[in-house]
Amino acid sequence: MEERKGRRIIMFPLPFPGHFNPMIELAGIFHHRGLSVTILHTSYNSPDPSRHPHFTFRTIYHKKEGEEDQDPLSQTKASGMDLVALIRVLKKSYEEPFRKSLAAEVVGGETVCCLVSDAIWGKNTEVAAKEVGVGRVVLRTGGAASFCAFAAFPLLRDKHYFPIQDSRLDEPVIELPPLKVKDLPVMETNEPEELYRIVNNMVKGANSSSGVIWNTFEDLERLSLMDFSSRFQVPIFPIGPFHKHSDNLLSMTKNEEDHVTTDWLDKQDPQSVVYVSFGSLAAIEEKEFLEIAWGLRNSEQPFLWVVRPGFVRGTEWIESLSCGFVENIGHKGKIVKWVNQLEVLGHPAIGAFWTHCGWNSTLESICEGVPMICTPCFTDQRVNARYIVDVWRVGMELERSKMDKRGIEKVVRSAMIKKDDGIRERCLKLKERVNVCLSQDGSSSKYLDKLLSHVLTFDPYASASAS
Repeated sequence: MEERKGRRIIMFPLPFPGHFNPMIELAGIFHHRGLSVTILHTSYNSPDPSRHPHFTFRTIYHKKEGEEDQDPLSQTKASGMDLVALIRVLKKSYEEPFRKSLAAEVVGGETVCCLVSDAIWGKNTEVAAKEVGVGRVVLRTGGAASFCAFAAFPLLRDKHYFPIQDSRLDEPVIELPPLKVKDLPVMETNEPEELYRIVNNMVKGANSSSGVIWNTFEDLERLSLMDFSSRFQVPIFPIGPFHKHSDNLLSMTKNEEDHVTTDWLDKQDPQSVVYVSFGSLAAIEEKEFLEIAWGLRNSEQPFLWVVRPGFVRGTEWIESLSCGFVENIGHKGKIVKWVNQLEVLGHPAIGAFWTHCGWNSTLESICEGVPMICTPCFTDQRVNARYIVDVWRVGMELERSKMDKRGIEKVVRSAMIKKDDGIRERCLKLKERVNVCLSQDGSSSKYLDKLLSHVLTFDPYASASAS
């Protein structure tokens, strides 16, 4: 590893796992190339620095001097505040504390060559970066296709697609093929106007940045990346998939639960298990949970199902399952609270991944050549699902609105039984393209070289310009 002394990257992730994890993976890539990394992180959902010893962590608090720190977001857990409202509160609470923290980091210590902030912080980080004369690059943790859909929000509003009407769900969005109205990246919220503001701020923040880093690769989203470049005069760096740059970027110590899961998978036949996980944010009603449970059970296919605590509204974990259900499924199924998803998807026993289609899960499944069953819940997941099913053709659709036990049973069986539908062949071809892009002369490797040159050319002492 070539040491670049005096060169430091400051990173500001959004404090949700789906955003924090790729930021940390990107930090690992920078570190591997000899840069030092400081992570500025909100006191909300603050990470455990001991898990990432190569980086310096600074927690940003929002208390006033002399006051006891009280989390303004603690009310969100008790009141069930929706995600849009949560992001609004996050941005308001941490805008000024971030500005002060960034200034403190730049004043002393190693030269800061660049700030990398999550795209959803939007223009909130722009003024702070300009005040201290630091270049600002944004990280888009989702795909290019979904960003292009977000960027089209003003047009879609003018064309009266919003608010979405149930009678139009299956209509094509002619401005954004191959999307249908039901695929547009919105979410249920009590503050729809705030959603539009957050999206527009994200798009404007990317457009005013010095570059956009994408956790995607050219062979997967070439047309969407070209669409972005034609609309925004901003350098792009599609260097993904981040987690595949080095097998050692995120070494994790296996716990007892990991070993139990691996031992169970080792006993299953190749490509016989459907892996089920709906991410870190989605929540479902008890009725939906029971339909999933019985659909999996009745499919008679082995399954590994991650049910995180709090996933089922109003319950702690899986206590709503009837007495004896877990015992009844026996060796055919396993329900756990958490798994190392990368390790699970890479296990030869996995035959399909039933997913919410979050971007990280989508990429990880593509990297391992695993077909997907797509049940998106909100925002960009809907766009991802449409591309998985209709563009890349490496999965099948199972709409949440049609998710009863009979439908689940049918789709799971269809996904697991070997058919001459070409899905598995296309999955393996995409997996090969990942390896090509990450090779020495591949597009992701070349873009990474360009990114490193780009961030190292920023003048750390440039005069702050007006907003």
